[in-house]
Formats: sequence, C-alpha cells, structure tokens
Amino acid sequence: MPPRKRPPAKSKFQARKHADPGEHLEPFLNYLEAECGMAVNTISAYHSDIVQFLAWYGKQEPLPLSDVDLKFLSSYLEKLNRRKLAATTVARHLASIKLFFRYLVLEGVLAESVADLLNSPKLWKYLPKVLSPEKVNELLMAPCREDRYPLRDRAILAMLYATGCRVTEIVSLPLNAVKLDEGYARCIGKGNKERMVSLNPVAVAAVETYLKHERPAMVKRNQTDQSLFLNRGGKQLSRIMVWNIVKKNAARIGCSKEVSPHTLRHSFATHMMAGGAEIRALQELLGHANIRTTQIYTHVEHSRLKTVHQMYHPRG
Repeated sequence: MPPRKRPPAKSKFQARKHADPGEHLEPFLNYLEAECGMAVNTISAYHSDIVQFLAWYGKQEPLPLSDVDLKFLSSYLEKLNRRKLAATTVARHLASIKLFFRYLVLEGVLAESVADLLNSPKLWKYLPKVLSPEKVNELLMAPCREDRYPLRDRAILAMLYATGCRVTEIVSLPLNAVKLDEGYARCIGKGNKERMVSLNPVAVAAVETYLKHERPAMVKRNQTDQSLFLNRGGKQLSRIMVWNIVKKNAARIGCSKEVSPHTLRHSFATHMMAGGAEIRALQELLGHANIRTTQIYTHVEHSRLKTVHQMYHPRG
C-alpha cells in the first residue's frame, strides 16, 4: 500500500487566516501598555475604538483578516462619517485601527498591514473653541457659597488655565509636586512623561487658600491619599467631577454648553500665542510629542485676528 501523502504545510499566515480577530484584543492592549508605554486613558480610548471596529467586522460577510483590503476598511470609515463624528474622532479611530493592524503584523498574524494605506481625514479646518481672557476671569470667580467646596473649585479652574494641563494631569497631581513658593508644579503627562508647568499668582493664591481652609477637613476623612485635589471623602477627585465643576461654573457666566476642561487648555495655549510665546516653548508647556499638534494654535490665533479685522476695519 503506497504511503499516504501529507497535505502541504501551511504557512503561519495561512494557519491563522481564519482566527477570530477578537482574540488579539487583550494582547494588543497589553502591548500598548508594556511596550508603547501609553497612558491608561489612551489605552481605554484605543480599546473602545477597536471594540467598535470588531463589532462591525463581525456583522460583515465572513472575511479572514488576511483578506481585508482597502475597500473593506474604507467602508468602515464611511460608516463613522455617516454617524457625523468629528474629524478628530474619526482620525483617532483610524489611528487605533492602524496600530492594531501593525501589531498583528508584528505578531505574525498578517504579512502586511493594508490599514497603513488609508488616509486620515483632513483636520486643518478644526479649530478649538477658546474663551476670551475676560471670560476666563469671570469663570475663575464663578464658584460661590452655593457650592460645597468653592475654594477647591476655584483652585482647580485657576490651575487648569494657569498650566494648560489636561484633566488627568490635574486630578493625578500629588501635593508634593506643587511648589507654590517657587511657582511651578511637576505633572505626569501622556506616555508617563514628566514636565514642569508654571503657576501664575492667581493660581498660587487660589491653591494656598484651598489648602488652608478646605483641604484639612477632607484629609481627616482619609489620610492616605496624597493628591492635591480631593473629594469630600478625602480621595482623589475624579475626572468626571472636574468636568462637572467646569460645566456648572461655565453655565453660571452664560458660556456655551460646549465649554469643558479642555477649553481652558485651548484658551491657555491661544492666549500664550497671542502674547508672543514661541511655538517650541508652547509645545513643551502643553506636553505635545509632535509640534504639528501645537501648530493648530497658530490657526486659532490667525482666525481670531481675522475676526477682529472684519469687526473693526472700516473696509472689513
């Protein structure tokens, strides 16, 4: 009896051709944390984006990952656009997908990443909303006796505007990282990168008043948490609480519902540009890894100047 012929050996790409793409999600998130050094919130955003992509992928006609092509991925981007998402949100979804596919190439699941051929949506038209210096001053004075902790809330608002920090950077700021006498603080930004941020006299005074009159009572309830800003239980304030503080006080002074903690970051950067700050210095202050992210504030300032010209020039 002649020996049976063995079927031809499959390559590692063919062997994994029909694997469930969802099985790579958890290892991908571990890769983002361990090898890419991404922050928890960034990983959470990537996780949400890939979960949405995989849910859509599972509803399409059965298609192995190795057969995914440009047309297939483009149809997903079209779906995102039909949801009327902001260009920045679509761009983030695309960045998540690209990184996920690159990871699959690194792991030998795919031979190449077709996702890299996709173009990001144009972002140059997007300009962040900013408050005028006068409105910022009103916002800083908005916390009042109706609030449980008005001194803390005022200190948070003053710190957001004085430093241009992100919400996560503010809530995770430890007490010993704030040097009020020297007018600076050390914060940890994206990618666990530490940077120095300056504190103006308004922020210093607001934090000093909060530390003297409100924080001691909070600490009595929990002496283990060393965060600068605490809740009534003496624990680190949450990001959601900071959002609520900003929203509530913005409403008091008649600001748009779109005002958020990031609006103060945008306002800080725009006002710095208007005051003559160099873009490289602003990049350091904001903790941007890429200067192209910082360059959007040059567009904001040009847009503001154009509006002023149209309003006040006799031929505007």
